[in-house]
Amino acid sequence: MSSLDMLEYRPTDDEPFMNPRQREYFRHKLERWKEEILRESRETLESLQEESQNHPDMADRASSESDRALELRTRDRQRKLIAKIDAALKRIEDGTYGYCEETGDPIGIARLDARPIATLSLEAQESHERREKVYRDE
Repeated sequence: MSSLDMLEYRPTDDEPFMNPRQREYFRHKLERWKEEILRESRETLESLQEESQNHPDMADRASSESDRALELRTRDRQRKLIAKIDAALKRIEDGTYGYCEETGDPIGIARLDARPIATLSLEAQESHERREKVYRDE
């Protein structure tokens, strides 16, 4: 399937779940997302290298350091996101993509389209979050 076909195609619940076309759609979506994150990371590195200048004013230096720390935390979250994207791509390869890790049920096209790295169905995710909240509140 060409890239143009992938841009025009939208999976629906009316077709067989995780058919080859849907798997290719999600593979393409995940790969584009990963490429975008990597591009942003390269731009951040270049920006941080350019900005590594001495600021004579303490307020400017503090502001710059605060911006740098925030950017590095963001990049760390994105590094973890890339690991999740890679895991999703691996699940596409082994045929488990799109199925809930807890129940084995289909996750659902709408949820996967909104969050292609999802590993739990909406119901399992909500149950997980309720359990997590109970443990936090204790």
